[in-house]
Amino acid sequence: MADSEMTFWDHLDVLRRVLFRILGVWFVLALLYFVAMPYLFDAVVMAPCRNDFIFYDLLRYIGRVFDLQGEFFTQEFNVKLININLAAPFFIHISTAFWMSVVTAAPYCFFELWRFVSPALYPNERRGVRKALGVGTVMFYVGVLLGYFMVYPLTLRFLSTYHLSAAIENQISLNSYIDNFMMMVLCMGLAFELPLVTWLLSLLGIVHKGMLRKYRRHALVVIVIVAAVITPTGDPFTLTVVSVPLYLLYELSILMIKDKHGD
Repeated sequence: MADSEMTFWDHLDVLRRVLFRILGVWFVLALLYFVAMPYLFDAVVMAPCRNDFIFYDLLRYIGRVFDLQGEFFTQEFNVKLININLAAPFFIHISTAFWMSVVTAAPYCFFELWRFVSPALYPNERRGVRKALGVGTVMFYVGVLLGYFMVYPLTLRFLSTYHLSAAIENQISLNSYIDNFMMMVLCMGLAFELPLVTWLLSLLGIVHKGMLRKYRRHALVVIVIVAAVITPTGDPFTLTVVSVPLYLLYELSILMIKDKHGD
């Protein structure tokens, strides 16, 4: 293979160029998002705060079709944020632009990773890695979209309307909203990589279907702990909303792995 003729320092130089290209794409995207942020913040980031958000409309539509009278399907919902930190809007402007660029640049990062490792792979290995990177990209965006359109709106609607006492008025700060928004959406994207990671581990012989079946109960405990870590609120409702998709991903991981003899 031609790649074997390259020295360690040649590989290091190639990796350096790859990292510079990735950082360059991130910087350009972050700059574009920074310029467009006033519009994006209202149209995208703040959208779950408004009653016309698509998921709330869907719930009300389901309520009308099936004649469901519960508040979950009929609730009118609006949230107004407050800012109590003088510098918060500026730093949130920067950080939101950066994280949006990270999410958007994910396919390009996978592509650069593929270009870097493919010369060292055999044809059959290239097909496997290409498939893994493709599936990983799709699953990441599925998780991000699920977090944005369902998990976070459900969490926001529940927590913002929850009252411990009639004497306490809920006022949500800008920092609190953004911290929860970014954490929930990005962590859901990463969590959807679980089937891919498990599949790769199975190819390496580290895990197999029988093992995953055997440790289902242990996995459920770990999933709840992970959900508690990635959800800043830590309330039972949010834990349930995050834990259930994670456990379904665990079951999907079992289905993706081929049977080992005797499983």
